Amino acid sequence: MLANATMRTNMAGTLYIVATPIGNLEDITQRAVRVLGEVNVIACEDTRRTHKLLNHLGIKAKTVSYHEHNERQRAEQLCKLLAGGQSVALVSDAGTPLISDPGFRIVTAAIERGISVIPVPGPAALVSALVASGLPSDRFFFNGFLPARSRVRRSKFEEVRGFPFTLVFYEAPHRIAGTLKDARDMLGDRRAVVARELTKLHEEIARGSLSELANRFSSEIAARGEMVLIISGQSSAGAEMAANNSEGIVARVQELEKQGLDSKEALKKAAREFGLKRAEAYRMLVVQKNRRSK
Repeated sequence: MLANATMRTNMAGTLYIVATPIGNLEDITQRAVRVLGEVNVIACEDTRRTHKLLNHLGIKAKTVSYHEHNERQRAEQLCKLLAGGQSVALVSDAGTPLISDPGFRIVTAAIERGISVIPVPGPAALVSALVASGLPSDRFFFNGFLPARSRVRRSKFEEVRGFPFTLVFYEAPHRIAGTLKDARDMLGDRRAVVARELTKLHEEIARGSLSELANRFSSEIAARGEMVLIISGQSSAGAEMAANNSEGIVARVQELEKQGLDSKEALKKAAREFGLKRAEAYRMLVVQKNRRSK
């Protein structure tokens, strides 16, 4: 017995990546409950929030904080515990760890040391929102949280404008109205969905065009809770039309400027002739200018 005990202490522990509910506590899996009750340590993004879940489940466990500000140091500490034979569960405040949440450092550090890393799957806000959105889910691009500054955010939308698959982002409620307007200006008035407070009491999945959603979430009352923004991808027909319109807009603006109109009036008139809003025509002008400067 002693020999077996000694052998076990020399074996490395296991790092479990445990998904927890994004709102409704009934969404915890039986496996997650078992693992959280068996591990030596639970590494939490916020120990206070995790304790609420553990208390609900009747689990008494040792917890340590693991967040973006102490991730480097804590990853080393936890790897020492793992190397010593203890098992660690990593959880985030809600959903699946590492998805726009801390955890990458400890996972890579554990792998480098030959420590077993096991996922315990469960809820993820982006997946829940996508499957209920009504937009194509066979292929999608997830980009996490969008930049806070409008100029940088618009550049990000420009990067993904030609992607033919559904676009998925996380966004903060106080930025959602501005983000929807930026998306409309840079991508065109596409079909979109804003899913907020998923699995919670005030869950809402709002569908419509980017313009309609921008108007709907323009007030602080409407823009509350955790949000997932989903936008339809560029269709093949739309891509061809956008390319043709972009080239045509540039040529027409240049022609009108040669006729004596200033740049603003030339753009306004060209947009009207192409049946476009001025903002959309301006976006096309910027796109062509960026392409020619590369």
